[in-house]
Amino acid sequence: MRFSALVDRHGGGIATLGEDAILAAAQRLGRELRARRFVDDLVARAFALVREVAERTLGERHFDVQLVGGRVLLGGMVAEMETGEGKTLTATLAACTAALAGIPVHVITVNDYLARRDAEWMGPVYRGLGLTVGVVVHGMEHADRRAAYASDVTYVTNKEVAFDYLRDRLALGPRASRTLLQLERLAGDDARAGRLVLRGLSYAIVDEADSVLIDEARTPLIISGGGAAGAASERRLYSTALALASRLTPGLDFAIDEQDRAARLTESGMLRLDENAPPLGGVWTGRRRREELVTKALTALHLFHRDLHYIVRDRKVQIIDEYTGRLMSDRSWEHGLHQLIEVKEECPLSARHDALTRISYQRFFRRYLMLCGMTGTARETAAELWSVYRLPVVSIPTNRPLRRRRHADRVYRDAEARWGAVVERIAALHGQGRPILVGTRSVAASEHLSARLAAAGLPHRVLNARQDKEEADIVACAGELGRITVATNMAGRGTDIRLAPRVAELGGLHVIATERHEAGRIDRQLFGRCGRQGDPGSHEVFASLEDEIVAVHAGRMERRLARLATRMPGRTAAWLAGLVVRRAQRAAERLHSRIRRDLLDHDEQRETALAFAGRPE
Repeated sequence: MRFSALVDRHGGGIATLGEDAILAAAQRLGRELRARRFVDDLVARAFALVREVAERTLGERHFDVQLVGGRVLLGGMVAEMETGEGKTLTATLAACTAALAGIPVHVITVNDYLARRDAEWMGPVYRGLGLTVGVVVHGMEHADRRAAYASDVTYVTNKEVAFDYLRDRLALGPRASRTLLQLERLAGDDARAGRLVLRGLSYAIVDEADSVLIDEARTPLIISGGGAAGAASERRLYSTALALASRLTPGLDFAIDEQDRAARLTESGMLRLDENAPPLGGVWTGRRRREELVTKALTALHLFHRDLHYIVRDRKVQIIDEYTGRLMSDRSWEHGLHQLIEVKEECPLSARHDALTRISYQRFFRRYLMLCGMTGTARETAAELWSVYRLPVVSIPTNRPLRRRRHADRVYRDAEARWGAVVERIAALHGQGRPILVGTRSVAASEHLSARLAAAGLPHRVLNARQDKEEADIVACAGELGRITVATNMAGRGTDIRLAPRVAELGGLHVIATERHEAGRIDRQLFGRCGRQGDPGSHEVFASLEDEIVAVHAGRMERRLARLATRMPGRTAAWLAGLVVRRAQRAAERLHSRIRRDLLDHDEQRETALAFAGRPE
């Protein structure tokens, strides 16, 4: 804590300054930072200024552990801070210091709600130091985006900034290079420069770094273009593909690989297509083309499910982000999969586009000159963060001792038994007056539990992709006496549930996970909604052997062993069943790590093969 003591020494003199004097001190410090960079003494002065302004404008003063976290961020590392330790406020320390030094800062969050909330919440701190703050959210116009990125500090989601980068590359044309980018920026008011929204990738502070840099990295970012709205002939093509696919017999004509989320035709299936498809004429006479279409139709029928992977709103298929539980507006699956699902759900057919440009999150974030992050769950991915991004992980101690209590996992033979036990547990805790947050993995699961709670006469509120506009109101009330909140992953990251009076005396918020996620870190994020800043809290898991993670990632013998254990009484049997679920979770984590590694290798090979002047990173 030597650095914290240095901040305290500078803070004594700053506390006596008026607003104008603080602005003048910030300007002088900015000039020194440009000349001497981030030496400890200058950083400590900057942090003291930020802390003083935050206390005056927000009524919140940075704790010593937050000062340490800010220094870690400024040093280009990942700060692992327990949930509830004030990462949003911590980020202002590094952001203000870098912005005073003249470095454009992007504070990257996982969704529009948090980007808008944090920019508004922390805005007075930046403005108190003479800095400008902007926010970029989905649906903004080009000019507004450009103005937001021109601010000293810009709050933006990972998807928005990455797609803006890709759009800028398209605007520059196929001959874009680093030199051309610099010339465009120097051109100032030139018409070509006006088409760009970003002013470079200088310094990124990534909130929920494991979610953005690890979880999201399984899927490449693609910008598509061209194409017209689906014609009647195209709809007939997809309808025929679905009809042919629906006639095939599972296990005989095709196999479903749940792990890779892929369908594969067997020899029997190919023979059936050879018999049934050619008489239809057109594209169906070509063997390779018809097999591709029917395989994609099998994927749409058997691997993508309504209210799990997408919802239908206003007769439009909208994708649900599996990690955040939020809708990904105006995003679509590629290679005709989205159109097949639209036909399956009897929605109007949208235009199919061709890929214009693409990039992986790994390659995109490595293009920042300075990169750092913060999260409550980094230690499990420390090796991957270092190998891919060269980001070391530093664990920051909590400001107050944790009082979060963990209950043993409960594993049930089937989903019906699990849901019955969850309702009983909720009823018992509700009778004590404790607030309860129940986490589910899908919209369908949240609505199923909601129906069971309603039948049991238990008042509650639901937060999922259908109620995304009510998120702030639902979260604000989740810590009240006797409150029951059923939520998807939307309540897992970035949400701060504050306890109402007398709740702490009852034991605080109780969190129930109704299923293990494919990444244990996401479970830990959900559990982190309770026991924040020294408050009491508790959490537990109710799983079943019919859960997707067990069915897909546990071995056959493990599943049989777990079924036997659920029939036996005693702690040993319960521990054994829980072990099988956790082993399945670790298998899923290893699989996803391999997928991310393969995607990065493919992206790098593709970039190298198409490059004429060496690698851009």
